[in-house]
Amino acid sequence: MTMKAYNWGILGTGNIAHKFTRALMLLDNAHLYAVGSRDAEKATAFASEFKFSKSFGSYEEMVADPGVEIVYISSPHTEHLEHTLLALRNGKHVICEKPMSVNAAEVLLMAEEAKRQGLFLMEALWPPFQPSYIKADEMLKSGKMGSLLHMRGKFAFISPYDPVLRTYNLDLGGGSLLDIGIYPVMDILRYMGEPESILAASVLSPTGADESTSVIFKFSDGRIAEAYCSFANMAGVSTEFNCEKGNLTLTRGRDRNQHLLLEFPNDFDDRIFTPPAQGYQYEAMEVMNCLDRGLTESSVVPLSFSLALVRTLDKIREKTGIRYPGRDR
Repeated sequence: MTMKAYNWGILGTGNIAHKFTRALMLLDNAHLYAVGSRDAEKATAFASEFKFSKSFGSYEEMVADPGVEIVYISSPHTEHLEHTLLALRNGKHVICEKPMSVNAAEVLLMAEEAKRQGLFLMEALWPPFQPSYIKADEMLKSGKMGSLLHMRGKFAFISPYDPVLRTYNLDLGGGSLLDIGIYPVMDILRYMGEPESILAASVLSPTGADESTSVIFKFSDGRIAEAYCSFANMAGVSTEFNCEKGNLTLTRGRDRNQHLLLEFPNDFDDRIFTPPAQGYQYEAMEVMNCLDRGLTESSVVPLSFSLALVRTLDKIREKTGIRYPGRDR
């Protein structure tokens, strides 16, 4: 049976678009068809680097091209709503970088538009498709770890303060919570559900974007979980699952390898996973597999989960005073 190939359009030419496109190149059923940028020279250079068939000096032109089937949205957080709606209203399936948008009201608009158009929409949440996470799922569901009692997640690296850069610019959706804190929060929601209550505090930069945020989640069954994110230190990346019979920890090192650490009273195991292209191709594979089956949502990252995630991020921001002018009510 011949595998259907899909024409991809890349909206935006930043760093994450480069990573995603390198991963797309590994997939035989992904055709690098078009790239769009507000800067025609950047679009041309990107198209030349990756051998795209077409380049466009505007997003509107790219999504209007009838050959484009799937659009990857890689623009800044605050532009995700506009660009996702633009692509959907031009009849394109969409995978939108995380966070899907800056608040729940906007993500709901995106989900409703995808449903109205009968088109596929998924948030590009990287972890659930990675081999280390898939193995962790298997271990946690097998019963070997016992019940999950507690979780602790962190994501931190040093990003020097610059009010113009995306990381600290509120107009671009800056701040550590939406940029990297989304990962430990996502992990906690995936494995423990939405919390009953939240305690949170942030260190705000001069722009009002959070430099660091720390969160404690309490659940209706009495369990708790903790999440931390920061642009101010090198605490690294990990998610720890504390279970009845042992601990499971997922980490990523500077070498980009994924580690799964298993700790039992009398045993220890460190399993290393090294997916090509940092594993970004797995998200694209999920999109195309869903389209092959006529689906408009992923069962791995359904829109209901994206909505639960952004609702939780909204609640954290309410607790800590992180506001996006003109976007938050």
